[in-house]
Amino acid sequence: MCSDRQGTSGDLTETTDLFFDEKGLIPAIIQDESTGEVLMMAYMNRESLEKTLETGSTWFYSRSRQALWNKGETSGNTQMVKEIRYDCDGDTLLIQVEQTGAACHTGEKSCFYRELVESDSGGRHQQILKTLESIIKERHENPKEGSYTNYLFDNGLDKILKKVGEEASEVIIASKNENKTDLIGEISDLIYHMMVLMEEKKVSLEEVADELIHRHQ
Repeated sequence: MCSDRQGTSGDLTETTDLFFDEKGLIPAIIQDESTGEVLMMAYMNRESLEKTLETGSTWFYSRSRQALWNKGETSGNTQMVKEIRYDCDGDTLLIQVEQTGAACHTGEKSCFYRELVESDSGGRHQQILKTLESIIKERHENPKEGSYTNYLFDNGLDKILKKVGEEASEVIIASKNENKTDLIGEISDLIYHMMVLMEEKKVSLEEVADELIHRHQ
């Protein structure tokens, strides 16, 4: 991306090289800082951008209501601003945030949950562990009724360890059989439960990756 960085504090001056359209608006793409997932797109005017810079949370301009609105003010699904960038033309913002709850009003994590054209999932493959880590962390910090992940956290470390042991045994059993689909499923279950354990013990994927890099240099 051809971009530059705009600080997250201070006043937006008239000399800032951003270009607002004829209605005084600029599109803002909101991205999850931890996973890189695009969460939503909304419009800002100069005032809402200034309030975003001042408060550290996202403010937008509603074209239908012709008024400012603060993301999460009523829903609690807030966005803490981590970084604001703008593109080489100065007419689009990219805002990286720490998202609490769902970004979409439908309850989906991202507004971009529907596919117009199916494509290969290479990017999704690369991001899935970070996405899963983010979801597990979100469940831990903001429990959701009926969530199996929260059931594990509510029952504590011993329950989580029991499930890790059970899933490891299931992987061993599936490995002795000839059904590759079953083995893939059991490995997936083990990875999920291991990541719940990692969240419980505050071990991140990044720390595990650093250890693997250290071992295999």
